[in-house]
Amino acid sequence: MRVYSKLFHCLFLIYLTLFSYPVLAAQLINIPILCYHNLNPSVPGSMTMTPQRFESEMKWLKDNGFTIVPLKEAVAYLQGKRASLPSKSIVVTVDDGWKSVYTYMQPILRKYNIPVTLFIFPQTISTGKNSLTWDQLRELQQTGLFDIESHTYSHPNFKQAKKRLSPESYKSYVMKELVNAKKMLDEKLGINTRYLAWPFGIYNEYLESAAAEAGYSMAFTIDYRSANKSFRPLAQPRFMILESQSMKTFQSLVNQATVK
Repeated sequence: MRVYSKLFHCLFLIYLTLFSYPVLAAQLINIPILCYHNLNPSVPGSMTMTPQRFESEMKWLKDNGFTIVPLKEAVAYLQGKRASLPSKSIVVTVDDGWKSVYTYMQPILRKYNIPVTLFIFPQTISTGKNSLTWDQLRELQQTGLFDIESHTYSHPNFKQAKKRLSPESYKSYVMKELVNAKKMLDEKLGINTRYLAWPFGIYNEYLESAAAEAGYSMAFTIDYRSANKSFRPLAQPRFMILESQSMKTFQSLVNQATVK
């Protein structure tokens, strides 16, 4: 009996080694996804950062051993399509579609060879005074550093819309925002839009189900946490990065956010 008991114990340990530990390790990978907006050298606002500060943050990440990976690689890990990510992986995203992405941000990202995902709402592209144009977006795509995804069609406040619309009108409104954004981005840029950033960080289970129905496989909030496999696919968090945060705060945030 003692022989069988020892044999069973050995087999059980082998089972744990082969199956349990890799799963546990995979679940512990945290991915900080940073969210930026506009750059302006002279008029920093609530969501506006100076190019100098943005470059300081990018340089610090590069100098301190962080691996800045494209969002699509992080998504592949979160969806179980790749086993792991490089140590201290981090993702850079930029919301809205400000012209400053082309004029100020692009040179910095090219200088440090940093991939970024732009979450665009198409309504203002080529029409807004301070917005990117479709030609600029295509040029950014050609650098190989910029991926483009959806921020809905017009950047609506879904909470306010729900208060003013009937239930049926609200459902139709939500689907138009999600579907029209994807359709226009796909047609104008020759891409297959798969990811979404929630405007104003507003989301709930209904909106998540609508996004899935519209063809999105992953969506992102601004819930100020690291993304990992414990979150729902259409409610993965990001950190909004602001000029008002000190550089020391930024460094501490990123260091802590990558801890496994």
